[in-house]
Amino acid sequence: MRRRHTFLVLFALVLWAATGLAQDKTTGGVKGRVRVESGSPAGVLVTLQDAGRSVGQVETGRNGAFEFRSVKPGSYTLSFKKPGLRLGTLDSVEVKPGKTNELEDRLVMSVDEGSLAFIRGSVFSTEGYSIEGAKVEIAKISGDGSLKKLDSRLTGETGEFVFRVSPAVSKYRLTAKINGAEPVSKDVEVDGAAVYRVALNVSKQK
Repeated sequence: MRRRHTFLVLFALVLWAATGLAQDKTTGGVKGRVRVESGSPAGVLVTLQDAGRSVGQVETGRNGAFEFRSVKPGSYTLSFKKPGLRLGTLDSVEVKPGKTNELEDRLVMSVDEGSLAFIRGSVFSTEGYSIEGAKVEIAKISGDGSLKKLDSRLTGETGEFVFRVSPAVSKYRLTAKINGAEPVSKDVEVDGAAVYRVALNVSKQK
């Protein structure tokens, strides 16, 4: 009697597994990989929508990969959202029974400039002339006053330069360097998405 009971339990489990597999063949999936213009592709919120209604959400992993499983057949829209990046959408994503729609590596999210801060400025001589080719360095000032160098670039024909930074409350130091002159620095405080302007006046040594 006990053997018969065990046999019935095993038979039920096999039947349940077979039914599950049969059900899987009635649904499909979607998978892909998100690339970003700047920053990390991790943490992008991917929403699967059916006629404007959300039917599932996942976040991308470290390499930007995402996947939806057990999706009913049909045509869907995918939306992609992450702070600092433009909202992205992909329409007419087809899901077929028993298949996974593997999207090509064409999902690229660009930077949302409206959610970033820009530090723009120019380097001038003490006589008021713009200096081309001056090296400008930007460093982040930490709470203890230490500096962490982030980037550097050379000024253009009109002495201009621009750095793109996070809109989070932070303090930065801009330093201009040219041959034959002492470096000149100025601090800039950033407290939101905006354009912050600074002028650096360099005096050449005689």
